[in-house]
Amino acid sequence: MAKIRVALLAGGVSGEREVSLRGAEAVAAALDPDKFAVRRFDPAHDLAALAAAKGEIDFAFIILHGVGGEDGTVQGMLDLLGIPYQGSGVLGSAVAMDKDLAKELYKIAGLPVADWLTLEPGQVADTEAIIARLGLPLVIKPVREGSSLGLSIAHDRAELIAGIDRAGGGRRAVMIERFIPGRELTAGVVGNDRLEALPVVEIVPGAQYEFFDYEAKYQPGASKEICPAPVADAIRDKAQDYAMRAHRVLRLSGYSRTDMRLDPDGNLYLLETNTIPGMTETSLLPQMAAVHGWSFSRLLEKLVELGMEKK
Repeated sequence: MAKIRVALLAGGVSGEREVSLRGAEAVAAALDPDKFAVRRFDPAHDLAALAAAKGEIDFAFIILHGVGGEDGTVQGMLDLLGIPYQGSGVLGSAVAMDKDLAKELYKIAGLPVADWLTLEPGQVADTEAIIARLGLPLVIKPVREGSSLGLSIAHDRAELIAGIDRAGGGRRAVMIERFIPGRELTAGVVGNDRLEALPVVEIVPGAQYEFFDYEAKYQPGASKEICPAPVADAIRDKAQDYAMRAHRVLRLSGYSRTDMRLDPDGNLYLLETNTIPGMTETSLLPQMAAVHGWSFSRLLEKLVELGMEKK
Protein backbone atom coordinates (compact mmCIF):
# COMPACT_ATOMS: atom_id res chain seq x y z
CA MET A 1 0.00 0.00 0.00
CA ALA A 2 1.30 3.47 -0.90
CA LYS A 3 2.41 5.64 1.96
CA ILE A 4 0.39 8.73 2.91
CA ARG A 5 2.48 11.76 1.99
CA VAL A 6 2.34 14.12 4.96
CA ALA A 7 3.36 17.76 5.04
CA LEU A 8 4.32 18.49 8.65
CA LEU A 9 3.77 22.20 9.27
CA ALA A 10 5.68 23.62 12.23
CA GLY A 11 7.60 26.68 13.33
CA GLY A 12 5.72 29.72 12.12
CA VAL A 13 5.95 33.27 13.41
CA SER A 14 4.07 33.25 16.74
CA GLY A 15 5.59 33.44 20.22
CA GLU A 16 5.12 29.67 20.44
CA ARG A 17 7.52 28.87 17.60
CA GLU A 18 9.97 26.83 19.70
CA VAL A 19 7.18 24.76 21.26
CA SER A 20 5.85 24.09 17.75
CA LEU A 21 9.24 22.88 16.53
CA ARG A 22 9.64 20.56 19.52
CA GLY A 23 6.21 19.11 18.92
CA ALA A 24 6.99 18.53 15.25
CA GLU A 25 10.11 16.55 16.15
CA ALA A 26 7.98 14.27 18.35
CA VAL A 27 5.29 13.84 15.70
CA ALA A 28 7.82 13.09 12.95
CA ALA A 29 9.43 10.43 15.14
CA ALA A 30 6.10 8.84 16.11
CA LEU A 31 4.42 8.61 12.69
CA ASP A 32 4.91 5.05 11.42
CA PRO A 33 7.48 5.22 8.57
CA ASP A 34 5.82 2.19 6.95
CA LYS A 35 2.60 4.17 6.58
CA PHE A 36 3.68 7.81 6.27
CA ALA A 37 6.26 9.73 4.25
CA VAL A 38 6.86 12.99 6.12
CA ARG A 39 8.11 16.25 4.64
CA ARG A 40 8.67 19.32 6.81
CA PHE A 41 7.49 22.86 6.00
CA ASP A 42 7.97 25.98 8.13
CA PRO A 43 5.28 28.59 7.36
CA ALA A 44 7.75 31.31 8.38
CA HIS A 45 9.46 30.85 5.00
CA ASP A 46 8.07 27.76 3.19
CA LEU A 47 4.55 28.78 2.15
CA ALA A 48 5.48 29.13 -1.53
CA ALA A 49 7.18 25.73 -1.44
CA LEU A 50 4.09 24.23 0.21
CA ALA A 51 1.84 25.61 -2.55
CA ALA A 52 4.20 24.38 -5.26
CA ALA A 53 4.24 20.88 -3.77
CA LYS A 54 0.46 20.52 -3.36
CA GLY A 55 0.28 17.73 -5.94
CA GLU A 56 2.76 15.70 -3.90
CA ILE A 57 0.92 16.02 -0.57
CA ASP A 58 -1.93 13.82 0.64
CA PHE A 59 -2.34 15.34 4.10
CA ALA A 60 -1.05 18.19 6.24
CA PHE A 61 -0.35 17.74 9.95
CA ILE A 62 -0.40 21.15 11.60
CA ILE A 63 1.76 21.69 14.69
CA LEU A 64 1.39 25.47 14.85
CA HIS A 65 0.21 27.24 17.99
CA GLY A 66 -1.13 30.76 18.38
CA VAL A 67 -1.45 33.44 15.72
CA GLY A 68 -0.63 32.34 12.18
CA GLY A 69 -1.43 28.69 12.71
CA GLU A 70 -4.11 27.99 15.29
CA ASP A 71 -6.31 30.89 14.20
CA GLY A 72 -7.57 29.52 10.90
CA THR A 73 -5.12 31.25 8.57
CA VAL A 74 -3.09 28.17 7.57
CA GLN A 75 -6.29 26.12 7.44
CA GLY A 76 -7.67 28.57 4.88
CA MET A 77 -4.60 28.20 2.72
CA LEU A 78 -4.79 24.40 2.90
CA ASP A 79 -8.48 24.52 1.94
CA LEU A 80 -7.59 26.58 -1.14
CA LEU A 81 -4.84 24.10 -2.03
CA GLY A 82 -7.21 21.15 -1.55
CA ILE A 83 -5.02 19.53 1.13
CA PRO A 84 -6.86 17.85 4.04
CA TYR A 85 -5.52 18.37 7.57
CA GLN A 86 -6.19 17.34 11.16
CA GLY A 87 -8.39 19.31 13.50
CA SER A 88 -10.75 22.22 13.01
CA GLY A 89 -11.34 24.31 9.93
CA VAL A 90 -11.18 28.05 9.38
CA LEU A 91 -14.35 28.96 11.26
CA GLY A 92 -13.82 26.87 14.39
CA SER A 93 -10.13 27.74 14.60
CA ALA A 94 -10.78 31.47 14.33
CA VAL A 95 -13.65 31.43 16.83
CA ALA A 96 -11.76 29.41 19.46
CA MET A 97 -8.70 31.65 19.09
CA ASP A 98 -10.78 34.72 19.94
CA LYS A 99 -11.24 34.28 23.70
CA ASP A 100 -13.88 37.00 23.91
CA LEU A 101 -16.08 35.51 21.18
CA ALA A 102 -15.54 31.98 22.52
CA LYS A 103 -16.73 33.05 25.97
CA GLU A 104 -19.78 34.74 24.48
CA LEU A 105 -20.66 31.46 22.75
CA TYR A 106 -20.01 29.42 25.92
CA LYS A 107 -22.35 31.74 27.79
CA ILE A 108 -25.10 31.53 25.15
CA ALA A 109 -24.84 27.73 25.33
CA GLY A 110 -25.30 27.79 29.11
CA LEU A 111 -21.70 26.87 29.91
CA PRO A 112 -20.33 28.55 33.05
CA VAL A 113 -17.65 31.24 32.67
CA ALA A 114 -16.14 33.84 34.97
CA ASP A 115 -17.47 37.37 34.49
CA TRP A 116 -15.24 39.41 32.17
CA LEU A 117 -14.90 42.46 29.98
CA THR A 118 -12.75 43.22 26.96
CA LEU A 119 -10.78 46.36 26.12
CA GLU A 120 -10.59 47.05 22.41
CA PRO A 121 -7.36 48.39 20.84
CA GLY A 122 -6.93 52.05 21.76
CA GLN A 123 -9.58 51.95 24.49
CA VAL A 124 -8.55 53.67 27.73
CA ALA A 125 -9.12 51.45 30.76
CA ASP A 126 -11.20 52.83 33.62
CA THR A 127 -9.42 50.68 36.19
CA GLU A 128 -11.53 51.82 39.13
CA ALA A 129 -14.73 50.86 37.30
CA ILE A 130 -13.21 47.52 36.28
CA ILE A 131 -12.35 46.67 39.88
CA ALA A 132 -15.76 47.83 41.08
CA ARG A 133 -17.45 45.49 38.60
CA LEU A 134 -15.20 42.42 38.72
CA GLY A 135 -13.41 42.71 42.06
CA LEU A 136 -9.88 41.52 42.78
CA PRO A 137 -7.82 39.56 41.92
CA LEU A 138 -8.21 39.76 38.15
CA VAL A 139 -6.79 37.77 35.25
CA ILE A 140 -5.50 39.86 32.32
CA LYS A 141 -4.59 38.35 28.95
CA PRO A 142 -4.50 39.09 25.22
CA VAL A 143 -7.75 38.12 23.47
CA ARG A 144 -5.92 36.31 20.66
CA GLU A 145 -2.84 34.54 22.00
CA GLY A 146 -1.93 31.10 23.35
CA SER A 147 0.21 29.35 25.97
CA SER A 148 -0.56 32.03 28.58
CA LEU A 149 1.65 34.50 26.69
CA GLY A 150 1.03 38.00 28.06
CA LEU A 151 -1.12 36.66 30.91
CA SER A 152 -0.89 38.04 34.46
CA ILE A 153 -2.89 38.20 37.69
CA ALA A 154 -3.57 41.56 39.30
CA HIS A 155 -4.12 41.90 43.04
CA ASP A 156 -4.41 45.70 43.08
CA ARG A 157 -4.91 48.66 40.75
CA ALA A 158 -1.19 49.10 40.01
CA GLU A 159 -0.88 45.46 38.94
CA LEU A 160 -4.01 45.82 36.82
CA ILE A 161 -2.50 48.78 34.94
CA ALA A 162 0.79 46.90 34.46
CA GLY A 163 -1.05 43.75 33.35
CA ILE A 164 -3.08 45.60 30.72
CA ASP A 165 0.12 47.05 29.31
CA ARG A 166 1.84 43.65 29.36
CA ALA A 167 -1.07 42.06 27.50
CA GLY A 168 -0.83 44.70 24.77
CA GLY A 169 -3.35 47.25 25.95
CA GLY A 170 -3.75 50.04 23.41
CA ARG A 171 -2.27 47.91 20.62
CA ARG A 172 -4.51 44.85 20.72
CA ALA A 173 -7.65 43.61 22.45
CA VAL A 174 -7.22 42.62 26.10
CA MET A 175 -9.51 40.46 28.22
CA ILE A 176 -9.94 41.10 31.95
CA GLU A 177 -11.82 38.45 33.92
CA ARG A 178 -12.64 37.60 37.51
CA PHE A 179 -10.10 35.22 39.01
CA ILE A 180 -11.54 31.82 39.99
CA PRO A 181 -9.68 30.30 42.95
CA GLY A 182 -9.26 26.54 43.10
CA ARG A 183 -7.84 23.77 40.91
CA GLU A 184 -7.02 23.68 37.19
CA LEU A 185 -8.48 20.86 35.12
CA THR A 186 -8.33 20.15 31.41
CA ALA A 187 -10.41 17.74 29.33
CA GLY A 188 -9.80 16.47 25.81
CA VAL A 189 -12.20 15.47 23.05
CA VAL A 190 -11.53 13.42 19.91
CA GLY A 191 -13.92 12.93 17.00
CA ASN A 192 -15.92 14.57 14.23
CA ASP A 193 -19.65 13.81 14.37
CA ARG A 194 -19.23 11.23 17.14
CA LEU A 195 -17.19 12.63 20.03
CA GLU A 196 -15.11 10.65 22.48
CA ALA A 197 -14.13 12.22 25.81
CA LEU A 198 -10.64 11.51 27.11
CA PRO A 199 -9.61 11.25 30.78
CA VAL A 200 -9.44 14.55 32.69
CA VAL A 201 -6.07 15.94 33.81
CA GLU A 202 -5.37 18.08 36.86
CA ILE A 203 -2.55 20.60 36.45
CA VAL A 204 -0.63 21.56 39.59
CA PRO A 205 1.92 24.34 38.93
CA GLY A 206 5.06 24.33 41.09
CA ALA A 207 5.01 26.33 44.30
CA GLN A 208 6.96 29.16 42.64
CA TYR A 209 4.21 29.75 40.06
CA GLU A 210 0.99 31.59 40.84
CA PHE A 211 -0.66 30.11 37.76
CA PHE A 212 0.07 27.81 34.79
CA ASP A 213 2.11 30.34 32.80
CA TYR A 214 4.39 29.74 29.79
CA GLU A 215 7.36 28.65 31.91
CA ALA A 216 5.20 26.44 34.13
CA LYS A 217 3.85 24.79 30.96
CA TYR A 218 7.13 24.06 29.23
CA GLN A 219 9.93 24.02 31.81
CA PRO A 220 10.59 20.33 32.61
CA GLY A 221 9.47 19.52 36.14
CA ALA A 222 7.89 22.94 36.71
CA SER A 223 4.37 21.54 37.07
CA LYS A 224 2.74 18.25 37.98
CA GLU A 225 0.11 16.83 35.65
CA ILE A 226 -2.10 14.13 37.15
CA CYS A 227 -4.05 11.86 34.83
CA PRO A 228 -6.68 10.81 35.59
CA ALA A 229 -7.43 13.80 37.78
CA PRO A 230 -8.17 12.90 41.43
CA VAL A 231 -11.70 14.31 41.44
CA ALA A 232 -15.12 12.86 42.19
CA ASP A 233 -16.81 10.97 39.36
CA ALA A 234 -19.48 13.67 39.13
CA ILE A 235 -16.81 16.36 38.58
CA ARG A 236 -15.04 14.19 36.00
CA ASP A 237 -18.27 13.57 34.13
CA LYS A 238 -19.19 17.25 34.17
CA ALA A 239 -15.75 18.31 32.93
CA GLN A 240 -15.96 15.84 30.05
CA ASP A 241 -19.50 16.95 29.21
CA TYR A 242 -18.44 20.61 29.23
CA ALA A 243 -15.48 19.82 26.96
CA MET A 244 -17.74 18.11 24.43
CA ARG A 245 -20.31 20.91 24.57
CA ALA A 246 -17.58 23.54 24.12
CA HIS A 247 -16.21 21.58 21.15
CA ARG A 248 -19.63 21.61 19.50
CA VAL A 249 -20.59 25.20 20.25
CA LEU A 250 -17.30 26.48 18.79
CA ARG A 251 -17.90 24.39 15.63
CA LEU A 252 -14.74 22.33 16.08
CA SER A 253 -13.75 19.01 14.56
CA GLY A 254 -11.10 16.34 15.00
CA TYR A 255 -9.94 17.13 18.51
CA SER A 256 -9.70 19.85 21.13
CA ARG A 257 -8.74 20.40 24.75
CA THR A 258 -10.74 22.66 27.07
CA ASP A 259 -9.20 24.21 30.19
CA MET A 260 -11.31 24.83 33.29
CA ARG A 261 -11.14 25.97 36.91
CA LEU A 262 -12.75 24.01 39.76
CA ASP A 263 -13.59 26.34 42.64
CA PRO A 264 -13.65 25.29 46.32
CA ASP A 265 -17.43 24.82 46.17
CA GLY A 266 -17.17 22.28 43.34
CA ASN A 267 -18.24 24.61 40.52
CA LEU A 268 -16.50 24.35 37.14
CA TYR A 269 -15.79 27.39 34.96
CA LEU A 270 -14.55 27.21 31.37
CA LEU A 271 -11.41 29.18 30.53
CA GLU A 272 -10.65 28.45 26.88
CA THR A 273 -10.52 25.71 24.25
CA ASN A 274 -7.34 24.77 22.40
CA THR A 275 -7.77 23.57 18.81
CA ILE A 276 -4.12 22.51 18.32
CA PRO A 277 -2.95 21.31 21.74
CA GLY A 278 0.70 20.59 22.46
CA MET A 279 1.85 17.43 20.72
CA THR A 280 4.89 15.87 22.33
CA GLU A 281 4.56 12.49 24.04
CA THR A 282 4.41 14.22 27.43
CA SER A 283 1.94 16.94 26.39
CA LEU A 284 -1.47 16.96 28.02
CA LEU A 285 -3.56 15.47 25.21
CA PRO A 286 -1.13 12.57 24.56
CA GLN A 287 -1.13 11.88 28.31
CA MET A 288 -4.92 11.64 28.24
CA ALA A 289 -4.77 9.39 25.20
CA ALA A 290 -2.24 7.08 26.89
CA VAL A 291 -4.52 6.60 29.91
CA HIS A 292 -7.38 6.06 27.45
CA GLY A 293 -5.38 3.22 25.89
CA TRP A 294 -3.97 4.91 22.78
CA SER A 295 -0.23 5.09 22.16
CA PHE A 296 1.15 8.38 20.86
CA SER A 297 1.47 6.85 17.38
CA ARG A 298 -2.12 5.61 17.48
CA LEU A 299 -3.37 9.04 18.56
CA LEU A 300 -1.63 10.65 15.59
CA GLU A 301 -3.05 8.07 13.18
CA LYS A 302 -6.50 8.66 14.66
CA LEU A 303 -6.19 12.39 13.98
CA VAL A 304 -5.11 11.71 10.39
CA GLU A 305 -8.07 9.39 9.92
CA LEU A 306 -10.48 12.01 11.26
CA GLY A 307 -8.95 14.69 9.03
CA MET A 308 -9.32 12.47 5.97
CA GLU A 309 -12.89 11.66 6.98
CA LYS A 310 -13.73 15.36 7.33
CA LYS A 311 -12.39 16.05 3.83
